[in-house]
Amino acid sequence: MFWRAEYLALIRSPFRLRRWCYVLVFSGLFVLFLLIVLIGRGLDQLLFGRFRRQAVNNPVFIIAPPRSGTTLLQKLLSLDEQRFVHLKMYQTIFPAVCYQRLCSLLVWLDGRLGSPCHKLLGWCEKKWFGGWDDLHKMRLNQPEEDDALFLYAFPIGGHLSVVSFINELWEAGFPDSLQLSKRRRLMRYYRSCLQRHLYANGPNKTLLSKATQSSGSVEGLLEEFPDATFITIVRDPYRSVASHVSLFVPVWQAHSPDIVRNGPVAKAYARLAVEWYKHLFAFRNQVNPQRYYCIDYRNLARNPRETIERLYHHLGWSITDGYRAKLEAATQRQREFKSKHEYTLEEFGLSREWIRQELAEVIDAYKLDSEIRHQSKSPALK
Repeated sequence: MFWRAEYLALIRSPFRLRRWCYVLVFSGLFVLFLLIVLIGRGLDQLLFGRFRRQAVNNPVFIIAPPRSGTTLLQKLLSLDEQRFVHLKMYQTIFPAVCYQRLCSLLVWLDGRLGSPCHKLLGWCEKKWFGGWDDLHKMRLNQPEEDDALFLYAFPIGGHLSVVSFINELWEAGFPDSLQLSKRRRLMRYYRSCLQRHLYANGPNKTLLSKATQSSGSVEGLLEEFPDATFITIVRDPYRSVASHVSLFVPVWQAHSPDIVRNGPVAKAYARLAVEWYKHLFAFRNQVNPQRYYCIDYRNLARNPRETIERLYHHLGWSITDGYRAKLEAATQRQREFKSKHEYTLEEFGLSREWIRQELAEVIDAYKLDSEIRHQSKSPALK
């Protein structure tokens, strides 16, 4: 799939120096980080071979189409530190026990010296990621999606921001459409990543994973982790699809200015987002109801604490007093947040009629049309 993407971007497309530079720089970084990770994973086999016996029992996967509130839900659940161990950004970039142990050692040494590196890194993070804070706050030591784990195996929608051939690389955003043998190999690799993470960070805890891109991977995940719990969020697709496409358009236009906002590339990516909605809606009938829970975005936005309490009740989990207090504080902060990220379908050549036609079953099942009439009263999700 990597070589197919290279061919599409560099050979099949008309020559554009800017696109060649973007693709080659990205490809070089991809290969460099892949080699670094392979070296670390090889060292794991020599130094921490016991990770192979690490069980991944009852993992919890937060999966929903992007811009549906998954970041907020992950942060809320991550506050239950007695139950869960989650993935932080740096841990998804370097999915090897030896690198994570090295990072822990460096943090300890930095603390002994007055934390100069920590302060410098904090400044760098604001410069690197600060522009995204209103959309999706990213910090190396905060909870993050585990999409970067799939990046090294290539099937991940993020690659489609650099190589804008959505239909030709459909499996990158929809791994459940891969050949069964390839899908199983992908999931075995993913399991090895989770084993390493649990071994290094919480061998007796429950793995909490959040990955919007896994909306097209749920069947493979269920096959690999039959005891997993799946938590999804349903949100008005009229807003979330437009918001999602808007994240990719600036990247496409950076390397290919001829890609217009309302052109075929944006429409193809919107099609992928719509298929994720359909796939997750059908998936609810394939998983044990005791291990599946769908959260209504409106409830999560209105009262996060109450929504989490209902989730815990459904799954038979108990809430400690300490965790309940953290949830209440987080709920107060959420009520004060206002998003500035607003886009319309029409900007990208899409329409409400098309969304309605494609997702009528989902919209009617969850009465999402009522959200359109009251969306001005519903607080935004951080």
